[in-house]
Amino acid sequence: MASPDPSADRFEALMAEHRGIVKRIAASYARDGADRADLEQEIAVELWRSFARHDPTRSFTTWMYRVALNVAISQVRRAGVRARVQPLEGAESEVVDPRSEGESDGGLQLLERVLAELDPQQRALLVLYLEDRPQREIAEILGLSESNVSTRIHRMKLRLRARFPDPHNP
Repeated sequence: MASPDPSADRFEALMAEHRGIVKRIAASYARDGADRADLEQEIAVELWRSFARHDPTRSFTTWMYRVALNVAISQVRRAGVRARVQPLEGAESEVVDPRSEGESDGGLQLLERVLAELDPQQRALLVLYLEDRPQREIAEILGLSESNVSTRIHRMKLRLRARFPDPHNP
């Protein structure tokens, strides 16, 4: 009888520990439950296929984000998922101040609309920023320089502030 594969055990343990990354990336790129489940499965399969190439001296989560985002971005580009997502225009009347009561529903809906409006690369940047990943790690995941990440985050903040002004700070 063959001995169990230690790399499979290690992979399963790492996946169990960091499953939330896959779920959050899938939720950011697919709104429909079935599409999310499919994307989670595609990400998991690609992570397994690529696992032998992961350098154990480097951060597993950085590698995992990079693979997961590449799969998600590829799927969006391939399937044209963005075309099926309701655009943000005309949604101003539905915007809920995320600091108000009912924050979880209104804020989540607003975030979903903002994410849907972004191109896949911008979406990846925003997701990683909201995940509170360090700019150095974001740069490594997205294959950008740290200064480019800083500039893109700054520009995104400016666009979002212009689009959704703070009602408490006119």
